[in-house]
Amino acid sequence: MRRTSGIAVIVLLLALAPLPLVVRSQYWQHFAIVTLYLALLGQAWNLLGGYGGQRSFGHSAFFGTGAYAAAVLQLRLGIDPWACLPLAGLAGALMGAIVGGVSFRYGLRGSYFALATLAFAEVLRILADSLDITGAGVGLQIPLGQTAANFQFATRDGFYWVMLALTALATAAAWWLENSRFGAELVAVRENENAARALGVDATRIKLGAAVLSGALCGLAGSFYVQYYLYLDPRLAFGPEVSVTALLVPLIGGVGTVLGPLVGALVLRSLNEAASVITGNAPGLNLVLYGVLLIVILWGLPDGLVSLGSRLRLRRGRRELRHA
Repeated sequence: MRRTSGIAVIVLLLALAPLPLVVRSQYWQHFAIVTLYLALLGQAWNLLGGYGGQRSFGHSAFFGTGAYAAAVLQLRLGIDPWACLPLAGLAGALMGAIVGGVSFRYGLRGSYFALATLAFAEVLRILADSLDITGAGVGLQIPLGQTAANFQFATRDGFYWVMLALTALATAAAWWLENSRFGAELVAVRENENAARALGVDATRIKLGAAVLSGALCGLAGSFYVQYYLYLDPRLAFGPEVSVTALLVPLIGGVGTVLGPLVGALVLRSLNEAASVITGNAPGLNLVLYGVLLIVILWGLPDGLVSLGSRLRLRRGRRELRHA
């Protein structure tokens, strides 16, 4: 059942490829791109925090490392922007290995691991704010050159297709986890690490592998961010906004599921836009409404929106039993 649903999700993503050819509105194209970007971030967090149970508060450490790798390699070394995309993924994976290696080596779990990731992100923000190579507090500006060869596009069509491909890659990684021995061992560690170790599972290696995979996807997201917005500074790269977003998306949609981050990204983006419209872009009010709506969703559906169908079926079954 899970195998079928995972393939269906990937097929659905691929079916969305013609969307820019049908929807020509710049607003809706941007909406779709940002939604897919949020899904990529959420899926990256989901691989480590959902399937692995290693809840992170500092995924911006992976994102920012990939983003700065792409920006610095372009501006300082003149490397092709397209080549910077996989290199940013490697940089994010390396940071995942460093954070995971240090944390898991010393047995950090739960809130201790979450705080450790937050500390790594803050240390990296301070470093980026101080070093000349990262532009210090001023940040880095990518020169405008709207050609496909420069990983910049005159329209949003190209950005949409790149982000769709990256999101499909992340979704395929989640599907692979659900149907592989590695994923089964990762879930076993999440459920009971001591029992998994007793059964011969190398918990440290498994968690480290999940951190590397999660970091790589965040690095890819960081590289895309640089090319899409053409600007990066330490607050954008390593600030809490990226970490909170990556955390909220799967929490809203459903942690430890293939579909959850996609649903969560769509709902999160829609809530953000709806809150802005309802409050008339009044400073601060849209964030208040946004927060209230999120609390209602998380309170009513602690297992995420993807659990809504099973909850309704369970409630219907109980009702039928009472009337039987």
